[in-house]
Amino acid sequence: MAQVLVRDLDPEVLEHLKSRARLRGRSLQGELKAILESAALFSVDEARATSERWRRRLAGRMTSDSSDLLREDRDR
Repeated sequence: MAQVLVRDLDPEVLEHLKSRARLRGRSLQGELKAILESAALFSVDEARATSERWRRRLAGRMTSDSSDLLREDRDR
């Protein structure tokens, strides 16, 4: 099996990953392996299909433009 070395990882990111591993009952290495495998298996075609499903699901719904709300809040 191949090995990968990641250098200069932000300490805050590392702590987050360790915490995530603990919550899932995994070692840090096991958690990193699961994250990488999941990311590698999620293809561009799957991402497009997921996006299209959400577009169809939300079609016809009224949504607000958050930029208007942000502008209004800044003007206060």
